[in-house]
Amino acid sequence: MTKDKIALLLIAHGSRQEEANADLREAVSAMRKRGEFAIVEGTFLELAEPTIEEGGARCVEQGAKRVVMLPYFLSAGVHVREDLTAIRRKLAEKFPEVDFRLAEPLGPHPLLLEIVAERARQATSRS
Repeated sequence: MTKDKIALLLIAHGSRQEEANADLREAVSAMRKRGEFAIVEGTFLELAEPTIEEGGARCVEQGAKRVVMLPYFLSAGVHVREDLTAIRRKLAEKFPEVDFRLAEPLGPHPLLLEIVAERARQATSRS
């Protein structure tokens, strides 16, 4: 499957505070610039828009044949294991011609430990 048929749907929890949602919007922009996926959308589970369902529909409207739903979460709690699984199922039923795949959340990935170490070093090097 060529990259122009695969979409990346980043999913954050969402907040009423727009500045808290800015991280995901910046990640979406950066992923678009990387060019690894022709379609990159950012969505929120709750408290912000667009919703996951809206983002999934946007991917389909742009011609996606596969949508990788990537939770921008540090752990696989109830939201990832239950809520996102149910939403993936709902999108797959609504768009049966599209392959919706739920990826693992960000942590505990080995590269994330590098970020943890870097943040700790930064904090200890401040005067």
